[in-house]
Amino acid sequence: MKTFFKEIFEYNYYINQKLGDAYHTNTDKISEKAQKLYSHILNAHQIWNNRIEARRSAFGVWEDHAIHEFRDIDKANHEHTFFIIDTLDLNSTVSYTKGGKTFNKKICELLFHVINHSTYHRGQIATEFKQNGLNPLATDYILYEKK
Repeated sequence: MKTFFKEIFEYNYYINQKLGDAYHTNTDKISEKAQKLYSHILNAHQIWNNRIEARRSAFGVWEDHAIHEFRDIDKANHEHTFFIIDTLDLNSTVSYTKGGKTFNKKICELLFHVINHSTYHRGQIATEFKQNGLNPLATDYILYEKK
């Protein structure tokens, strides 16, 4: 299972870095919504990593980041996730509270959620790119080849 999660988080990191490059290269064409969505992807990843380790999150879920910060935040998230994968039992349960309700989920379920959540919002970003005259990136996992 750890190998599988390392592979999908390598894909996630690769795609997020390519997306960060696209934002940096096309700053003048990036909509406010697209910038907010990418910030949200990064924030949510950091929040879930910190929930897994019972740490306080540094970012709010919809906190905005400058485009020049995207790649560094993503790198820190990636490194933190690999630390989690390498050091924790992915079948162990994490308890967290959201909206006043307590949840108990396995670490592997939370990691899967990070990937699923990121994919969902990258789809929204692709629509934003297209509406603003940019070619959306091909971000499907099936198209990813290990670099």
